[in-house]
Amino acid sequence: MTQPIPGPESLLPLVFPSDPQVSPDGTRAAFVLTRIEEDDPLKPDAAFAKPRYKSQIWLADAQGARILTRGEGRDGSPRWSPDGQTLAFTRKAGEGTQLHLLPLSGGEAQVVTRFRNGVSDLQWSPDGQYVAFTTTADDEDKRDERGEARVITKPRYRFNGRDWLPERPARLYRLHVPSGELREWHAPEVELGGVTWLPDSSGVLFIAATDELAGAHWQQEVWHLTLHGTPRQVTRWASAVNAVVPHPDGQHFALVGRPAGQGNTEHTHLYLLPLTGEATPVRLDAGHDHPVGNAVGGDCHVGAMPEKPTWLDGHTLLFSSTVRGSCGLFTATLAADGQSGAVQAHTHDPQGVIPAFTARGGGLALIRERADQFPEVILNGQPVTDLHAHLPFPARTPVRVAFPTELGEGEGWMILPDGAGPVPAILSIHGGPHTDYGHAFTHEFQLYAARGQAVCYSNPRGSVGYGQAWVDAIHGRWGTVDADDLLAFFDACLDAEHRLDRTRTAVMGGSYGGFMTNWLTAHTTRFHAAITDRSICNLLSFGGTSDIGMRFWDDELGLNFHRRADALKLWNMSPLQYVENVRTPTLIVHSVLDHRCPIEQAEQWYAALILHGVPVRFVRFPGEDHELSRSGRPDRRLTRLTEYLNWLDRHLVPSTAPAETATA
Repeated sequence: MTQPIPGPESLLPLVFPSDPQVSPDGTRAAFVLTRIEEDDPLKPDAAFAKPRYKSQIWLADAQGARILTRGEGRDGSPRWSPDGQTLAFTRKAGEGTQLHLLPLSGGEAQVVTRFRNGVSDLQWSPDGQYVAFTTTADDEDKRDERGEARVITKPRYRFNGRDWLPERPARLYRLHVPSGELREWHAPEVELGGVTWLPDSSGVLFIAATDELAGAHWQQEVWHLTLHGTPRQVTRWASAVNAVVPHPDGQHFALVGRPAGQGNTEHTHLYLLPLTGEATPVRLDAGHDHPVGNAVGGDCHVGAMPEKPTWLDGHTLLFSSTVRGSCGLFTATLAADGQSGAVQAHTHDPQGVIPAFTARGGGLALIRERADQFPEVILNGQPVTDLHAHLPFPARTPVRVAFPTELGEGEGWMILPDGAGPVPAILSIHGGPHTDYGHAFTHEFQLYAARGQAVCYSNPRGSVGYGQAWVDAIHGRWGTVDADDLLAFFDACLDAEHRLDRTRTAVMGGSYGGFMTNWLTAHTTRFHAAITDRSICNLLSFGGTSDIGMRFWDDELGLNFHRRADALKLWNMSPLQYVENVRTPTLIVHSVLDHRCPIEQAEQWYAALILHGVPVRFVRFPGEDHELSRSGRPDRRLTRLTEYLNWLDRHLVPSTAPAETATA
């Protein structure tokens, strides 16, 4: 019996795991499962709120897993009390995401906060007396609805995923659990994050810039705040800080970041500093030429993915790292002299990805996936979920394809459909550019293959996971060796698999991948269709409109839009400069609230293609940002997939007209 061809609706039965939190004794784990609650996804937004995400907290031990919360909205952020008897979590139902406390011995969850704009970043103190959290001002911002003027004086005023930034940054609160007293702890002048308690519960460390302009340039510091004091700046770091982890001795802390003078193109690494701040940082992962954290992209991560390093004891720090197309767990050992010791693999599958983990009490909870295996929750080495069973079609195992470069062998993969062929071939390009394709599960790629199309994806120079030299190869050179690698890889795929049809090819990508899609179609006519998503076409205007534009080109290219001497160089590196060469029918997809790659980039590319007579279709998504393809509202994700599939079918299936005669 012939199986029906799957479509966008294959997204609907999937269940997404997130936020695995191991218990203090290491024997249990709380985690979040998010499913899509559907009604009719094709009905108008105003009349139908579904399909929508619905998240619930589950509890697992060695005997299995059971549901713990049954909220009608989205439950998340499960956090164990130090004695393991109470679970703090957040629930979004109606206005605001509020803090709740749930006794695990039995009884109902108690709502603790009622802030208009909700709470986030829950952290128990080690003595169990307090829960720290952040919340933005209770002011309700309706200026846009009322048509009122908005006066802007800060360097950063919009941010991807948040739209307008509040005039007052998020404040730090603490809940005294025994009494229920809520107290504002710190009202900062700039955004703060990464709040972490010290081992003796005397205070917290957090991450914040010294002022707004420093924040706009990603120059952050570590601060120390006691229970009854004022913040003290600990570091003079003046660069990115991704996480801070107090050492068990309470006198030192580990930091994930890049030292001053290093930009976005540098790997993040581990450093040890004293709480006094008066010493040269010790790099803990010396010799490990890979970034800390997961950079392997996938589209089945809905919810929090904790990956903050954890001290296993006073000498061993557990952390995740991206190595080639995988992400695993490693340990960095502190030598007896206080200097860096060896980095060793702890839990690393070279064919897999661990996007989230927590370790505590000798236990380890994590999420594990492969390119052909849906993400699952693992507790102490044993799966406690079977979410792969929800996949409505068989997952295919990718085939590795190598390609030559001046720095050595590059790698990529093909996911191939069934059948004798010939089959269309799609070249997909990842964003970043300093991210990674590899062994993460990607529903979208599996869907293309299930529909009879081959998907080819690789890690050209500029990707992470292959050493700093591989990343540095495109510094100041976007559109050069990276473009060469992509085309060399695609040629290697075409040569390796005889079923791939060279007369039916497409190129697609998002963010930097959208830039490269635009760049390639402006420099070659070999592709028969293109899909450019949340893309960049004009490096000059990007600098002044993106939420990261003030710093981004300085790091990536050594250029900046506000310097006259750099303007022509940026223009010459822009796909828009070469748009008159484009002949490839192009689908443009962009989100209106994308402040990372602003929608004006798509508008310029669309207008230019129209003026040059290129077949083009422009799809705009209201209410979505840069994350539409990965965690956008379900109905909009379905619409996006529908547009993709229709465009590919139109231009790649044999029954359609040749690409050069196709119309929009």
